[in-house]
Amino acid sequence: METLSTPLVSLPSQTNPESRTVKNDGRNRLVFSLIDQCTNRRQLKQIHAHMLRTGLFFDAYSASKLFTACALSSFSSLEYARKVFDEIPEPNLYTWNTLIRAYSWSPKPIESVEIFLRMLCESPYFPNKFTFPFLIKAAAELSRSRVGQVFHGMVVKLSLGDDVFVLNSLIHFYASCGDLDFAYQVFVRIGEKDVVSWNSMISGFVQGGCFDKALELFRGMEAENVKPNVVTMVGVLSACAKMKDLEFGRWVRSYIEQNGIKMDLTLSNAMLDMYVKCGSVEDAKILFDRMEEKDIVSWTTMIDGYAKLGEYDVAKSFLDVMPTQEIATWNALISAYDQNGKPQEALAIFHELQLSENVNLDELTFVSTLSSCAQLGAMDVGEWIHENIKKQRMKLNCHLTTSLIDMYSKCGNLEKALEIFNSVERRDVFVWSAMIAGLAMHGRGRAAIDLFFRMQEAKVKPNAVTFTNVLCACSHTGLVEEGRMLFNQMEPVYGVVPGAKHYACMVDILGRAGLMEEAVEFIEKMPITPSASVWGALLGACKIHENVELAEQACSRLLELEPENHGALVLLSNIYAKTGKWDNVSELRKRMRVSGLQKEPGCSSIEVNGTTHKFLAGDNSHPLSKEIYSKLDEIVAKLKSSGYVTNKSHLLQLIDEENMKEQALNLHSEKLAIAFGLISTNPSQPIRIVKNLRVCGDCHSVAKLISKLYDREILLRDRYRFHHFSGGYCSCMDYW
Repeated sequence: METLSTPLVSLPSQTNPESRTVKNDGRNRLVFSLIDQCTNRRQLKQIHAHMLRTGLFFDAYSASKLFTACALSSFSSLEYARKVFDEIPEPNLYTWNTLIRAYSWSPKPIESVEIFLRMLCESPYFPNKFTFPFLIKAAAELSRSRVGQVFHGMVVKLSLGDDVFVLNSLIHFYASCGDLDFAYQVFVRIGEKDVVSWNSMISGFVQGGCFDKALELFRGMEAENVKPNVVTMVGVLSACAKMKDLEFGRWVRSYIEQNGIKMDLTLSNAMLDMYVKCGSVEDAKILFDRMEEKDIVSWTTMIDGYAKLGEYDVAKSFLDVMPTQEIATWNALISAYDQNGKPQEALAIFHELQLSENVNLDELTFVSTLSSCAQLGAMDVGEWIHENIKKQRMKLNCHLTTSLIDMYSKCGNLEKALEIFNSVERRDVFVWSAMIAGLAMHGRGRAAIDLFFRMQEAKVKPNAVTFTNVLCACSHTGLVEEGRMLFNQMEPVYGVVPGAKHYACMVDILGRAGLMEEAVEFIEKMPITPSASVWGALLGACKIHENVELAEQACSRLLELEPENHGALVLLSNIYAKTGKWDNVSELRKRMRVSGLQKEPGCSSIEVNGTTHKFLAGDNSHPLSKEIYSKLDEIVAKLKSSGYVTNKSHLLQLIDEENMKEQALNLHSEKLAIAFGLISTNPSQPIRIVKNLRVCGDCHSVAKLISKLYDREILLRDRYRFHHFSGGYCSCMDYW
C-alpha cells in the first residue's frame, strides 16, 4: 500500500502564538463566508494563507471548513487537499471522513483505505456511520470483496448495522462484487427500507443480469407503497432494454407519466436507450424530437441505433447536425460499421475524423478502428494508430494490447504481434488468447501450444476462447494427438465446458487428418446436439478428401439447422465439381436459383500506401486494369516457361473449351491482386492479400511459383488462415 508523506508548510515568523487559540467571533464567520463564496483554487489558497497568518487554521473546526472546500468543491484538487490535511495538527473526525470520502470518488479509491488505517493508528476517534459508506464504496470500486467484508464486520461490531445509509452501501458493494445473494440478504434485513435501498437492489439485479428479479422487485416496491424516483425508473428501463421487452418499456413510459415522475435528461436518455435496444428507433426518434435538453449521450444513442439498423446515411446525418461533435459519437459510428461487417466504411469515418481539428482520438477510437484494420488487412492504417498511441503516451492496457496483437497478426506481421506481446507487463486472458490465435492462423501450431502452457505458468486461467484458438492451431498444423489431449482436459483440468465451437474444432482436426470414421463417431457421441458448425467442419473435410457420400449426409444435416445456408450448397457443389459430377452441380445451382440463394463472390483485397484495393474474379473496374492484365499475361507466360501446367481439377464450373478453362482459373481474384501487388509495391515489400473465401488449390500453387520466379514474399490470408509464400514454398506445407 502506498505511503504518502508531505512536508509541513512552515508558518511565517511573525505569527502570534496566542492566535492558536481562536474565538469564533465575527471575523471568523467572515472567513467562513468567504470560503463558501470561493469560485477557484487561487482564492482558496489566499484564504488558506490568511488563516495560517492569523492562527485560525489551527482550530480543528475552522481547518475542517477550509479542508472541505479543498477536497469536495467543484474546483477541488486532491493533491492540494492532501497537503492541507497533512498541515492540520489534530484533524477532527469530520475531516478524516471528508478525506476518506474524497478518495472514494477519485481514480485511486485504495487511498481511502490507506487513510482509514492511518486514522485508526493516529487519531483518537472511532469510525462512525459517516465513515463506512465511503469505505464500502471504495471497496466496491476496487472489487475487493474481502476488504468490504472486513468493513461489514466492523459495522456490526460497532453497532452500526441498523443504519440504512450504511446498509444501502453494503447492498451496492455486494452487488458490484457479483454476490447478489448476499446483497439481497442485506436488503431483506433492512427494517425500514428507503427508496435508495430499493434502487440499490434493483440496480444490482440489472447489473448482475437478473432482469426478471429487478422487475419483480419494482412491483414489490409498489406493493410497499414506496414511491419510485428517477433512479428507480432508470434501473427498470435498463432491465427492459436488456430483455428487449418493448411492450413493457412502453408501459413504463405510461407509468412515468401517470405518476408525475419528472422526465429529466438522465431518464430521457435511459428511455432512448431502451427504445433503441428494443429495436424501435421510431419511438426513440419521437422522444428525441420532444426532448428540450439533449447531451452527447442522447445524440450518440440515436446515431448508434440507426447505424446498427444499417441506416448509415441517417446515422451520419445526425452526426453532421450535432451542435458539438464529440469523440464518443464518432466512436459509436465507427464501432457500428465495424461490428456489422463494414470495415471499409469504418475506416472512411476514421479518416474523416482524422481531419477534424476539435476532436481528440481516444482508446475506444483506436480499438474499434484496429478491429476494422484487422478485417481488411489494412496494416498501414494500423501502424499509424500504433504510432499515435506512442505519441499520446497512452498506456498499453489489455484492450489496446489485444487489439494491436490481433491487427498485426491478421495483417500478416506475426513478428510485430509477438514483439508487442512480449513488451507488455500485464497480460489478461484476452491478450494471451489473441497471441495464441495469431500463432494458430500463421500455422505455428507448436508455438501456439507452447504459449498455452506458458499461460498456465503465468497463473492466467484459459477461457472458452483460448481453447477455440489453441484447438484451431492443432487443426491447421495436423497436431491430432495434441488436439485430443487438450480437448479431453478442458473440463476436468481447466473447468471449461466444451461448447459447439470446440466440438467443431475437434471434427475439423480429425477430418483434415483424414480420420473420417473417427470424426463421424465423435459427432455421434457428442453430449450436445451437433451444431451447424460441426456439420460444416465435417463437410469441409469431405471436400479435402473428396468423400461425396459423407458430404451429402453432412450437407443435409447442416441445411436442416440452417435452411438458408448457401455456403453448404456451394461447398457440396464444389465437391461434386472436383469429382466430375457435373449433373449434380447443375442440379444444386438450379436449386439455389429457385430458392433465391446466391454464392458469396470471391473477393481479394490488397492495401497499398494506406488505400485498400478490392478485386473480384475477372474484375476490370480498377483504374490500372490494363496494366494489371498485362502483368497477369506476363506471369502466365513465365509460369508456362517454367513448366507449370494449370490444374483444371480446381475449376468449379463446367467449361467445354480447354483454353477457356485455363483463362477462368487465371482470372481468380487473388491472382489479380498479386499482379497489382507486383506493379504497385516496392520489390523489398511483402505483398499482403486478404481473401474472403478459402484460397483455391491452383491459386495456391501459382502463388508459390510467383514467390520464386519474382523473388517476392507473398502473404495471403484466406477465410481460415495465413499462407506465407517465399522461395517457392508455403508456410502451410500444403496442409490446409
